[in-house]
Amino acid sequence: MIKYWPKKQSFELNNAVASLFSYTKYKFSYSLLQNKTQDILPIDIIDNYHKSQLFITILQEIEILILDIIELNLNIENINLLNHKILCDLIDRSLTNFFLNKQTNTKITNHKYSSYYINILFFEHRLLLENLLIYLIFGSNYINNTLFAFENTKTPQAHVSILLENLIIQIGNLAIIQLIENLQSLSQTINFLIENRLCHSSYISIRSIILLRNNLILQNLIYKYINQPKAIYNARYKVWLLSSQGIICKYIYTSRLDDIYKLSKLKRLFILILEIQDILYPKIAQFLSILGKILLYIFIKIVGNTLIFFIRTIVISLNNKNE
Repeated sequence: MIKYWPKKQSFELNNAVASLFSYTKYKFSYSLLQNKTQDILPIDIIDNYHKSQLFITILQEIEILILDIIELNLNIENINLLNHKILCDLIDRSLTNFFLNKQTNTKITNHKYSSYYINILFFEHRLLLENLLIYLIFGSNYINNTLFAFENTKTPQAHVSILLENLIIQIGNLAIIQLIENLQSLSQTINFLIENRLCHSSYISIRSIILLRNNLILQNLIYKYINQPKAIYNARYKVWLLSSQGIICKYIYTSRLDDIYKLSKLKRLFILILEIQDILYPKIAQFLSILGKILLYIFIKIVGNTLIFFIRTIVISLNNKNE
């Protein structure tokens, strides 16, 4: 039986939020946290124990954020205007509190967000944070009814759970990127990770860190200019969640008409290529199929006629010998 998310502010909504946070904390405390996808994630650089600590810290910061928004009596319009800043503050607070008890001479400071990875996620900041905040604070009635593949009043609780897990994992990635950018050199990055016993066993050398960074840059370029425009064109949004095997990714349907108008000319060109492909590919495939059948028919005819000719020649030769 599908359980639906509460429609408006009520005691039922408060209970649903409390249950969701409790269940999510349990999942991130006791589940496997290995990356089971083909993608490289910034959080891969830290071990599973500290990954769990980071995720729980982020979950706690989200709880505090919700209480702050309720206390300040912010409405949906306020959240819409402040969503980008709220996300930045959430990343900074999560990173700062995660390293609060770490013994280090490195000062974790707030600074500009400049990396490809961060800019890519900030492009989708409303899908990442705003809709989830509306679900958690106001209820499903206040979500745009055309945004997802179901009516807003029929939002499955599992959908809200996916959005929360995705936010936690993505903020974890953003926090680690911020940490790496905050440190001045690769050697300082490695020393920081080793000093605080954060480092995953696969990333304990300068070479492995450089390889991770370069692979992230390449992966993010491909996503920014190819995969992201394609996802927008197909009305899909990539989410990260926790399964029994580890961290996985899936695509969910969401209307992305507004995002199309925000794309650069280069990205729109890629969408145009996709549209041309959608028009021409079926026709080209049909033409190649017909051409293939014709060529196969001609080949069979030629081979068949050749075989008949040789057989007749052999038969005539045998008859002549017998005579």
